[in-house]
Amino acid sequence: MESAAPDAEASARSRGAAPAGASADGATPVPVSPTAGAAPAALAPLAPGCPVLMLSGQGAQRPGMGADLRAVPEVAAAFACASDVLDFDVAAACDSAVALADTAVAQPALCALSVGIARALEVRGVRPGAVLGFSLGQVGALAVAGMVSDEEAFRLVKARSAFMAEAAAARPGAMSALLRADSAAVEALCERCAQDDVLVPANYNAPGQIVISGDTAAVARAEEAWAAEGGRSSRLATAGAFHSPLMASAAAQLDDYLAAVAFAEPSVPLIENGTAAPLAAADARAALVRHLTGPVRFQQGVEALAAAGAAAFVEAGFGGVLVNLVKRTAKGTARACVQDRASLEACVADYGNPL
Repeated sequence: MESAAPDAEASARSRGAAPAGASADGATPVPVSPTAGAAPAALAPLAPGCPVLMLSGQGAQRPGMGADLRAVPEVAAAFACASDVLDFDVAAACDSAVALADTAVAQPALCALSVGIARALEVRGVRPGAVLGFSLGQVGALAVAGMVSDEEAFRLVKARSAFMAEAAAARPGAMSALLRADSAAVEALCERCAQDDVLVPANYNAPGQIVISGDTAAVARAEEAWAAEGGRSSRLATAGAFHSPLMASAAAQLDDYLAAVAFAEPSVPLIENGTAAPLAAADARAALVRHLTGPVRFQQGVEALAAAGAAAFVEAGFGGVLVNLVKRTAKGTARACVQDRASLEACVADYGNPL
């Protein structure tokens, strides 16, 4: 199976000494153009006092994650639902480093934790003004926004991870984080270094933090060229070139799978990774398929939310890397990561309202 997918957490933690690591210590923001394609659609003003709920992406998983939350009824229910779908004990797998190294385990485990935390916040009166996931986190966001059931979300995670692993095995590739780079420079670099190979920007994470993806030789050329220009890069520990055209076979399989999935209109705005705009039910299938071969525009999503009045961002998951990306992108906002009982209680105290 594939290793860690190219989500924000994987990007941040794979850089070692890079200044934009998981703690974002010493990060020096560099202006990045707000889009790398179509401009995000304007959001309606968000409800005051309602935080944006973010769902972690793969790479955030760590042995023992959510240990003291598993007795919370909503979290326990999410793990039970995921276990029924996956046919293994997803909660128990959260304690095994070996198990979490397998994408087929890590993705549903992290999705179950994030969805469970979201449900726990919901019943305690924390109502999100919008929902934003990062790559894998977008699948859980579909459930949180009411577009699919929790069970359907876990089935989708199971299928999606299998399709991605098959594509990565059939057409190996690589990913690399380019540090202190703006979008125009990275896009030009990809065009220049691709030659006859695939090479594209994959993750627009935050100012100065962009990940490229493609054929291994092309990624190596880009790293060398970036170093010659005085830039820094770090190869990511991923099993394939995710969010690139090398995932085309996975996208085709996912399109077939989604033909049988019915999407409801979201009960709360869900900001789609590919467009940084609200997702409608009619667009969900195409967006999820496009997501496998296209870039994650997390930074642009945060910018659109901030422009719509978002004043607080809460990450449901583990590790807090999305919180750190928001810190670099929308500095005037409040931020928190709910990953244990203490942080759950603090979030409820800050944002909960009686039902």
